Amino acid sequence: MSPTSRPLMQIEALAAGANRLGECPIWCERTGRLWWADVLEGALWSHDPATGNCKQHPVEARRLGSIALRQAGGLILACDNGLFSYDPETGAQGFLVDPEPGRAGHRKNDGRADHMGNFWVGTLEEATYAPVGSLYRVAPDLSVSVEAEHLAIPNSLAFDPERGRMYYADTRAYTIWVRDGFETGGGRQRTFATTTAPARPDGSCIDAEGYLWNAEYAGGRVVRYAPSGEISMTIDLPATYPTCCCFGGSDFRTLYVTSAFEPLSSEELEREPLAGRVLMLDVGFLGKAEFRVGF
Repeated sequence: MSPTSRPLMQIEALAAGANRLGECPIWCERTGRLWWADVLEGALWSHDPATGNCKQHPVEARRLGSIALRQAGGLILACDNGLFSYDPETGAQGFLVDPEPGRAGHRKNDGRADHMGNFWVGTLEEATYAPVGSLYRVAPDLSVSVEAEHLAIPNSLAFDPERGRMYYADTRAYTIWVRDGFETGGGRQRTFATTTAPARPDGSCIDAEGYLWNAEYAGGRVVRYAPSGEISMTIDLPATYPTCCCFGGSDFRTLYVTSAFEPLSSEELEREPLAGRVLMLDVGFLGKAEFRVGF
């Protein structure tokens, strides 16, 4: 398969200001809203395409690593001190469980629901990014299991139930792994794809054909991988540090890409006015709805 490279295409940015570290965009098909987080600001954002409005929602967290949709409605917030339910209408938060309690200097990172209602979330040591983080699975009954260890920056969580697969990465290891047969516990793990410095694999999503879309942090592009691991397409972005992506919109044809403006210098920011913004583009492929957490 010969990959298709698409240079800078028509790309728009949401009205929200630039994020220090925008992450984890999630489209809610029930409400027709996009949600995402600015990790370094501990901020939760939403966008309503019907009005064009973007809104910041107050949350009680120093770091908000990732978010997910709940089957019961509302969101799950993966914060420093645990997982919380969140009611977007009232702002009420309720503690649920902490997969990694009492680990000073650790924070939650990428998190995502699978098709069985589990929530998977990684942790990292923020000061040095030493390989001491872990990947946890939180079941609908709030039981916790350790699924991977010795990770520096766990990332790129995505699930393909049609193929019985889960994907995850260690951003610092330049590697995305795929685990086959994970639904029955364990599963065979193998390398799915690797990136070349300075580009590192960050957040991912899966389209309706089962292809994995990955935002390459420091690579300034998103990459579409075939289920075989071959690169199907690359799309250049006007931001060096894209962080994650998701499909949304009423027809799931809009790809939303979060990005970061740190660690760009002031001179670099002048050359990248869209750095840190949430980008949206029509990539010509259909996405699908996100899975929801069962607790």
